[in-house]
Amino acid sequence: MTLLRALGLMSGTSMDGIDVALVETDGGSRALCGPASFAPYDDADRALLRAAIAAAVSLEERAARPGVLAQAEAMIDARHASAVEGFLRAHAIDRASVDVVGFHGQTVLHRPERRLTVQIGDGAALARALGLSVAWDMRAADVAAGGQGAPLVPVWHKALAEAAGLPLPALVLNLGGVGNVTFVPEAGDPVAFDTGPANALIDDLMLERAGVAMDADGASAAQGRVDPGALAALLSHPYFAQPAPKSLDRNAFSRAPVARLSTPDAAATLTAFTAHSVARALGHLPAAPRVVIVCGGGARNPTLMGALAAALGLPVRSADAVGWNGDAVEAQAFAYLAVRALKGLPLTFPGTTGVERPMTGGRLSRP
Repeated sequence: MTLLRALGLMSGTSMDGIDVALVETDGGSRALCGPASFAPYDDADRALLRAAIAAAVSLEERAARPGVLAQAEAMIDARHASAVEGFLRAHAIDRASVDVVGFHGQTVLHRPERRLTVQIGDGAALARALGLSVAWDMRAADVAAGGQGAPLVPVWHKALAEAAGLPLPALVLNLGGVGNVTFVPEAGDPVAFDTGPANALIDDLMLERAGVAMDADGASAAQGRVDPGALAALLSHPYFAQPAPKSLDRNAFSRAPVARLSTPDAAATLTAFTAHSVARALGHLPAAPRVVIVCGGGARNPTLMGALAAALGLPVRSADAVGWNGDAVEAQAFAYLAVRALKGLPLTFPGTTGVERPMTGGRLSRP
């Protein structure tokens, strides 16, 4: 089957910037991963996105863009267009060779219980700006059909795990702003769900307390001590007892239990919270995985990786250690999903979002 050339774009809940990745794929078992890059947001961009997320809480219609949301969407479109143009130049890629761009946009509200998910970013505007076809709005159909609309990456995780020859069953853990897992069985469709916070609470703590975007290398957490009472309070959230599939909004959890702690102790406790929330997720899996592969920004945090290994009691390896580009996995996924959307192949499944049947999705905008 002919391979299509796709660019995938991802701006995640950590709001650090835009990942761009090239994948050549048939949307099935064949996929060749090309180069990838990262275009960071500046402080003003991140401030605008935080304002948009705060404003989105009151949204009732997913297409509404009042006030700051319209400003943030225009910024998202412009930054994504610039990221693609820079990527094409840097890697000497002929624009005409690209069949489709997979555009996630930026999630500002995710309330599947209200059948509402909002990703800002206008795929039609991006298609006009780039002169390329854009597949976008890939969560909406699943949510409208009663699914969680997240996570979307499991079908790509399954393709990667099988291509890498990982011992199955395997667990792929993505640690962005929110954590999510994909359980890849020996046979059949994957099982996936959000585990809880990943970097979001830690990032927000460091921004508030130290004026920096993240706890780089887990340095602050490494200097602190976990507060057992605060950790127990965080883990008492009812989300962890809910059956899978399930998904989260970035701001579903509060940092109130660590408010009285020093910054190092708060960072250590929130890091432990992320690790223990993943451990809680093991109880919702159909079987024990033989290996855990970690991708996303959290894989670069040695303090968090150590906490995971201790909490899980399983072999924990970074995506890079198995030959993947751990920073680009989600962008690669949206390239892959764009091709699947073009071909009318399912993006989500009962075991990944709770939707009743495998669902196609996405809108296609041509230049």
